[in-house]
Amino acid sequence: MKHVFANLFRVVALLLLLILLFRTEWLSFLLVPLTSNNAPAVYTQNSLPQLAASHLFLVAISIAGSAVLAILGGIFVTRKSGEDFLPLSRAIANAGQTFPPFAVLALAVPATGFGAGPTLIALFLYGLLPIFENTVSGLKQVSPSVLDAADGMGMNGRQRLFQVELPLALPLILEGLKVATVINIGTATIGSTVAAKGLGEVIIAGLISDNTAFILQGGLIVGLMAVLIYDAMGLVENAITQRIGLRPA
Repeated sequence: MKHVFANLFRVVALLLLLILLFRTEWLSFLLVPLTSNNAPAVYTQNSLPQLAASHLFLVAISIAGSAVLAILGGIFVTRKSGEDFLPLSRAIANAGQTFPPFAVLALAVPATGFGAGPTLIALFLYGLLPIFENTVSGLKQVSPSVLDAADGMGMNGRQRLFQVELPLALPLILEGLKVATVINIGTATIGSTVAAKGLGEVIIAGLISDNTAFILQGGLIVGLMAVLIYDAMGLVENAITQRIGLRPA
């Protein structure tokens, strides 16, 4: 029964997202009461599917960059040669999460100009912490007895890392990727303040024109994308961990 409800929720959420992206006019009767002075209830200034695609492109590029640096950093600070750098690395990752994204945009615009560049920098910094922390936690939770067994089998450091430690740490690393992705899907809306294409345009248009219908459209699309992508990544995580034997089928 639990799986039935979960699948039903996925179908309903996906259908609502598709309607909001491609047939928003079907929901105009719900949106009209949120407007005033005969303002339009449906956002038509730009293509919503194109804005959503641009939004997800920014998120994907930033998460890919964050994942590479955070996972490599997490591996480095859990080795004997890099463990002294753990406090510094953790402080840098935390700074990326605590530094206000608007401040990052303001500092990045003079260097990179308006558009996707400042947004990618802000999202890259925001994605570091959950991936880095989960990589470190996942690698540190590997049992010493397992590591001793790997050494006893004659594995060198690289073999032990790729054949033992990373597979066992994979569930936590994937969880960090899921959290970072959801954070960045929401945070990417601020990119529209520096002319980056994304769903923030819909929300900002609503704020400028005092049109709650636009704000609701943009917010619902972003929220549904975040929920569905998090759920999809969870399914992929389950499939991967089952395949490598870390979770029962």
